[in-house]
Amino acid sequence: MSDISIFEINEPLDMHLHLRDGDMLSLVGPLTSETFSGALVMPNLVPPITTKEELLSYKQRINDVCSDDNFEPYVTLFFKNDYSYEFLEDIKNEIIAIKLYPAGITTNSETGVASMDVEVLRPTLESMSKLGIPLCIHGETNGFVMDREKEFMPIYEALAVSFPNLKIIMEHITTKDAIELLDKYENLYATVTLHHLLITLDDVAGGMLQPHLFCKPIAKKPEDRTALLHAALEAHPKLMFGSDSAPHPKHKKESCGCAAGVFTSPIALQVLTQLFEKHGKLDNLNKFVSLNAQKVYNLTPVKKTVKLIKKDFIVPTAYEYKDESVVPMYWGEKLSWSIKSIN
Repeated sequence: MSDISIFEINEPLDMHLHLRDGDMLSLVGPLTSETFSGALVMPNLVPPITTKEELLSYKQRINDVCSDDNFEPYVTLFFKNDYSYEFLEDIKNEIIAIKLYPAGITTNSETGVASMDVEVLRPTLESMSKLGIPLCIHGETNGFVMDREKEFMPIYEALAVSFPNLKIIMEHITTKDAIELLDKYENLYATVTLHHLLITLDDVAGGMLQPHLFCKPIAKKPEDRTALLHAALEAHPKLMFGSDSAPHPKHKKESCGCAAGVFTSPIALQVLTQLFEKHGKLDNLNKFVSLNAQKVYNLTPVKKTVKLIKKDFIVPTAYEYKDESVVPMYWGEKLSWSIKSIN
């Protein structure tokens, strides 16, 4: 495929996305809805989304700012231990999944679960299992930062065994340990980000600190990136693209106490095409960025064809809104693919 100059992606899906709210939502929402058919939107607002009213209101705000595009936001609920079966049954048709955050482990997760003990989580998880509602998990402990995901693997295993009928999605995996676990349990699935397919911790802090590459979970070792990349390039059927694109104002990234998150929405499809072409795996890109998610979540996304062309694209240095700006990954750099048309 070295001589290919046009490539089409059909119904691209981003299965892990942060759209924020307010002015930030107005900026970043259309940067996803323009090129993606749908996206699984995270519920960790301030306060997090825990009621039907909050959920429907947020979905409407997303639809309002993305009204120019053919796009479906797949909204999610913030996990709580005490959701009743009746509440979940009532809200089931409005959500695609429920997202579980260990308390304080990442941005806006302070009200997440304090204990990952199976028995503590059982009331909500049993109801989800009976109703067929998938569980998405930010899988990290509070241990040493490089070991947090690996230390969480036994928790994934305990949940997979205790709730065999519950679809469990390991979100934004970063280690070869998580890749190995995918094939061990039938009900385990995963998403992987664009940036974790490309960078290691050395890219973040090996030389001068790169704040716009700092994220949680933190980028890991070369062998971890290799395992993730191999699974993505081969379109492992239980692995889906989820950008975890997480915008923060520039002043919160380039500051003491740098906010965690990499903003990739505007360049995701261009970079993925460049990456898969480089490795001679363009034939697998539609599976990774769309078909796998359709099967895992039983989705029928809105029709959209994104045509990319082999033409240089310079990544903007920032995206502006009001008096703020958001800096994307690879800002100011040249990519080898551009978006030609969207139909």
